[in-house]
Amino acid sequence: MRLLSEWFPEFAQQFDKIDEVYKEKRMIDEKTYQFICFALSIKNRSKPCLLKHFTGALEAGATVKELVYIMALTFRESAGGDDCWTHDALGDYKKIIAEGIKSCDCCSS
Repeated sequence: MRLLSEWFPEFAQQFDKIDEVYKEKRMIDEKTYQFICFALSIKNRSKPCLLKHFTGALEAGATVKELVYIMALTFRESAGGDDCWTHDALGDYKKIIAEGIKSCDCCSS
């Protein structure tokens, strides 16, 4: 957001508005919100968000043990999703090999 804030502040300001509306309309408790954001921070590999939501969850009453459980759940669900997606994408790998698809063939426009 730093570049956006500097070069396209109108866009960055809209994110602030979204946050305000979301917080106003939120239907879940703070701890649950922090758990979800913590998990998403792991998936998005955002260290600032991870730290923010780790401490936010603690402030909302979470324990480190609960956060470790959320962390493990995120890892497990990610592994399952990665496994399913990869197997679906490579479903007929023998055909891919037989057709001699080159790595540059699949991604070129």
